Amino acid sequence: MDSFDGKVVVITGGATGIGFSFAKRFGEEGARLVIAGRRKDRVDEAVAALEALGYQAAGTACDVAKRGDVEALADFAWSTFGQADVLLNNAGVSQTARGSILTLDLGEYDRVYGINIYGMLHGIQVFGSRFVEQGTPAAIYNVGSENSFFPAVPGSSAYISSKHAVLAITEQLAEDVPDFIDVSLITPGWVASEMTDGFPGAMETDRYTAIVMPQLKAGHFFAVSHAYNMVHIDKRHDALRAAFDTYAPRYDGDDEFDVRTAIARAMARAKR
Repeated sequence: MDSFDGKVVVITGGATGIGFSFAKRFGEEGARLVIAGRRKDRVDEAVAALEALGYQAAGTACDVAKRGDVEALADFAWSTFGQADVLLNNAGVSQTARGSILTLDLGEYDRVYGINIYGMLHGIQVFGSRFVEQGTPAAIYNVGSENSFFPAVPGSSAYISSKHAVLAITEQLAEDVPDFIDVSLITPGWVASEMTDGFPGAMETDRYTAIVMPQLKAGHFFAVSHAYNMVHIDKRHDALRAAFDTYAPRYDGDDEFDVRTAIARAMARAKR
C-alpha cells in the first residue's frame, strides 16, 4: 500500500512505544487512526495527543488475548469511520520470569503466547476476513522481533519462541490472502519502549519507525532495521549451509523430495 491517505489504520498496543510512534507516522501520511490497548486511560491520552497534532483519531480498550475484545475493536473501527483498511498487530508482552527452558513454569508460555501469538491470530482472523469481504486494498502488518530470526534475549524461550511463531504465521498469511491485501513482518531490534525501559542503548522510537515506514509503503514483506542483526542471522544460515553441504548436498532431481513441489503436484492432479 503505497499511500495511507484517507485510510483507516487500527493499531493494537497503540497507546505507547512503537505503536504510538507508528500512529504518528500514519497520521502524517493522512490516515485516520484507531488506537487500542488494555489500559483505557493510556488510550485516551494517546488519542488526545494525536488529535493535538491535527490527526483524526479514536480509541477503545482491547485485550487482544480475548477474541471478543478484538471483534468489538473491529466493530468500533467500522462504526467510527465506516471502514478499516490497515491492521497493525503491535500488541505484545515480554517475558517477566526468565530462566532455563528446562525449568521455566509453563504458565509463562501461556501468558506470552496468549498475547503475542493468539492475540495476533485474533486480529488476523477478525480483520482479515472483513478485509476480504470489503474487497478493497488493505494491509496486515505483524510486529515480530529480531527474536523472530535468532535468540537475542538470554533466558527468554517463551518470548523468543512466540516471535519465531509470528514469523511463520506471517509467512503463511502472505500466501493465504488475496493479492489486494499487503502483508509485512515488522522486526524491531533494540528499540526504546516500555518493554526495554531501564536498559541503555535502545534506538529512539521515532527514529525506528522512520526507518520502517518507507518499507511498508514499498510493500516489502520484511521491514527491518538494526544492521548488526545480520551477523547473528548469517551464523544460523552458515551453520545450516555447512550441514546441508556436508550431509545433504544438492543433486539433479532432488526436487522430487521437496514438500512444496510434491504438494503442488498432488493438488494439480486432484484438479484434473
